[in-house]
Amino acid sequence: MSATQKIMVIAGEASGDMHGARLVKAMQELNPGLEFFGIGGNLLRQAGVGIRVDNSQIAVVGISEAFLKFRILLSALRVAKEDLRRLRPALLIVIDFPDFNLRVATMARELGIPVMYYISPQIWAWRAGRVKKIKKVVDHMVVIFPFEVAYYKRWHVPVTFVGHPLLDSVISVTPTKKKKSLNKGGLLIGLLPGSRNSEIMRLLPTMVQAAGIVSEKMPGVSFAIPVAPTVDRTLVEAITKGRAEKFLIVSGRLGDVLDEAALIVTASGTVTLEAAIAGTPMIIVYKVSGFSYWIGKRMIRVKHIGLVNLVAGRPIVPELIQHEASAEKIAHHTLQMLRDKSCLSEMRHQLLRVPQRLGAPGASKRAAEVAMSLLSREHKGAAG
Repeated sequence: MSATQKIMVIAGEASGDMHGARLVKAMQELNPGLEFFGIGGNLLRQAGVGIRVDNSQIAVVGISEAFLKFRILLSALRVAKEDLRRLRPALLIVIDFPDFNLRVATMARELGIPVMYYISPQIWAWRAGRVKKIKKVVDHMVVIFPFEVAYYKRWHVPVTFVGHPLLDSVISVTPTKKKKSLNKGGLLIGLLPGSRNSEIMRLLPTMVQAAGIVSEKMPGVSFAIPVAPTVDRTLVEAITKGRAEKFLIVSGRLGDVLDEAALIVTASGTVTLEAAIAGTPMIIVYKVSGFSYWIGKRMIRVKHIGLVNLVAGRPIVPELIQHEASAEKIAHHTLQMLRDKSCLSEMRHQLLRVPQRLGAPGASKRAAEVAMSLLSREHKGAAG
């Protein structure tokens, strides 16, 4: 195999950047000579990927936000397509972020470049019609939830279940062994408003208001806000300004918050699975623009939006969505759960069973093996 094979990787969001970095490292272990470039964030950059567009510029949530960032997304799309033409990678790996990635995959297919899709878009939840596009432009789907396999097989799309990459890095912590390094004693509550600045602006002010209500009813409670690498920390500091005694803002310590918090209030997303693996009780909250919510309600085909509830197949943790995600309701649920120790204990028990549905550790290595098989197939085809 050529030592100079180029791989293009596209991860449009923070979670994709994290999983993509692990995949790249696993591929480098199999072949240290591979050269990577593409779209991503700091983790992919640290893994040795030449970043052409930083994903903090293009991460969007909701239909209306996509309209607002249309020019930036279009510019990034031009860069990606030009790189495909000019550099002709031996393989394109796209990670989630479907609206953008399927367009790039289409161009790759036209150029005869094989495409591996790692971490499926949630077509089983909404916009199921995208599977037809995937069938046309993707050579192999690499999925992280076991129930996705049957869906793709039904459409005759080559698919491999590798398990969830979070299992490789998040270690479950027994509540009795938790350390108390983030607070001065008493109860710690984690506030996790998301990995995008737009989510911070939409969710954190409400979480801060809810924290104020909880503090009045339960003095001594403190709050920790772990800041994602894709988030502007000064934005978080501005929203919590004047309340420093109650809010501890930390970078790079998500795991510590999950380990030490009695409860977290979190945006919907991959972090809910990380919390489940750590056995941390949670309340899921989410808001999008009114237009995005109106559209989404008519397109979503599942009963829950939280991944932890979807994987469990039932509502283990409460979900407060859109108008339900008010400061008053968040505070009410928080206080109710904190006062009911049996509720917290049962939730921890149910959450710790969720990882059993996510497969075995080693997802990144298994995904790398699929990628290498596609590279090998391409190399043999070129040689012939």
